Amino acid sequence: MAKKRTGIFFTYFQGERLRDFPQALEGILDKDNVSYYDAVYEYRDGLYYLEPVSVDLLRGVHSWQMIQEIQLTEDFDAALYSASGTVRAAEEIRQGKIDNAFVFTSFGDHHAGRNFYGGMCYFNGAALAIEILRGQGVKKFAIVDTDCHHADGTRDIFATDSSVLHVCFCHQDYADSRNKVDVLIPDRTTDAEYLAKVRREFVPRAREFKPEYLFWEFGYDATLGDYGDKGLTPDCHMELIRIIKDVADEVCGGRLIVVLCGGSRRSTATYTIPRIISHLAELAKHH
Repeated sequence: MAKKRTGIFFTYFQGERLRDFPQALEGILDKDNVSYYDAVYEYRDGLYYLEPVSVDLLRGVHSWQMIQEIQLTEDFDAALYSASGTVRAAEEIRQGKIDNAFVFTSFGDHHAGRNFYGGMCYFNGAALAIEILRGQGVKKFAIVDTDCHHADGTRDIFATDSSVLHVCFCHQDYADSRNKVDVLIPDRTTDAEYLAKVRREFVPRAREFKPEYLFWEFGYDATLGDYGDKGLTPDCHMELIRIIKDVADEVCGGRLIVVLCGGSRRSTATYTIPRIISHLAELAKHH
């Protein structure tokens, strides 16, 4: 059986956490089943490998007032490219060019709602990708969020939308009739306890719901020593990708988009991200 075709969507990040990339992907980028999409902010050799998302698309998800506010910040262009990675990943999967994707973001997704933003999240890339896919006839989506903070922006956008299963592992327990679920993660949690909750609270719901696309908001801020430290080890994320990819392979033909969210430690990013991408691409070396 052929290996999954994985797309890597890279945007440049000011700061320390992604300082080792894309160099840390050596031994991955040269594989035949891996495609690399680079966001080039400056004009280089006449090529832009990733185009920024359009204002028209933004207006399908976010308020015009919010878009105008972000236009006044110095981060507007980078925010457009950051969201474009997730949108392009969805389009490439829809067109059959790749099977799954890892999206580097310069600004995250899940704190961007319809008319508010914060926490280094300007636009909601997953919501924008869903907007595009809906226009192409896709009906059902799932978002699993393992960033340690509540995905208030994503929840705001999809709160009354039963066609989006949203399971967020955060600071509270909650469930409603519209497929919105929060799972409390205590301040001190072992890998085993965390993974058991994912298997119990996410996996059966995803199997029953049967989304056509699955988005994983991958935040590693709950890792030991990070700003949302819950006591998890970096290896917990290796188990998470195994669980989540298996679910995607089972219920939606492997259509999985991993979106980088919170986390600040450079060493954790450099350890986890290449291994997650290797698992997406089914490269035995890092399994």
